[in-house]
Amino acid sequence: MICLQEIEQFHISEPTALTIGKFDGLHRGHEELVRRLLRKQRRGLKAVVFTFDIPPKKLTQGDGMRLLSTNAEKRALFEERGMDYLLQCPFTPKIMSMEPEKFVEWIVGALNVKSIVVGEDCGFGHNRRGDYKLLAQLAPEYGYELEVVKKLQFDGRDISSTYIREEIQKGNMETAAMLLGHPYSIDGTVETGNQIGRTIGIPTANIEAEPDKLLPPFGVYAASIDFEHERYYGIANVGRKPTIKPKHGDQNPVGVEMHILHFHKDIYCEPVRISFHAFERPEVKFDSISDLQAQIERDIVFSEQYFEKI
Repeated sequence: MICLQEIEQFHISEPTALTIGKFDGLHRGHEELVRRLLRKQRRGLKAVVFTFDIPPKKLTQGDGMRLLSTNAEKRALFEERGMDYLLQCPFTPKIMSMEPEKFVEWIVGALNVKSIVVGEDCGFGHNRRGDYKLLAQLAPEYGYELEVVKKLQFDGRDISSTYIREEIQKGNMETAAMLLGHPYSIDGTVETGNQIGRTIGIPTANIEAEPDKLLPPFGVYAASIDFEHERYYGIANVGRKPTIKPKHGDQNPVGVEMHILHFHKDIYCEPVRISFHAFERPEVKFDSISDLQAQIERDIVFSEQYFEKI
């Protein structure tokens, strides 16, 4: 997959099928757009995803919400699904103020668009005034076909990034997985931790989230980790490890650490994906390392039993 991040690079000579959206968290509704693009790809069109490098609300409304998918995670997810191009457009003042008709003229011409697939809640152009009705109106003029995909629902509510974010913030990881179509995850590189886990026979892989990444509530989760195209299982802790004395300051930085069951490889500095399947308990401070060790052993039993059931 080719990822373009500079507006000057946004030129594709091959005929394309295009979808447009924020794609914060590649959920089941987004997956339907991807499936439609893949069908057009089999007909000879290049599959192109157009999104922004930051959520527009961050600039227009000062929205400080945490992201379900970082830019790097979006790149990985779309590449895994077979997209040909991902355009992460800088949300510049010029783009922000572009009238929707001008946006369509620009993007269709620059990307040689022959087909557009969007959700019925699609919005683009200045103040999001462009929608699927405008795309339908302009289709004869610019010579593209248009497919509009209806919103999917779960439990009587439209599936959306907002819905998923609410469930994650409550620790409802199984519901979030139903909405996403896959467990909620974080991509990162394994870092050297404080090595406490090794001293008690329970080593962990530690990763640090990007500042804008939404993490589940601090606590312990049944989790899986993907490494070199293989999946392994275990328990993950999200939080500050309050039982462990910090090296600097009065508390440890927020991070994710995972104990991987029956795993003995050295994965320091390796890229991994940790997925959260089910919440077990909140993070707490123990009186001693031995108390922490005893609880982690119970956590491991919880995880083993959870994955045996599913």
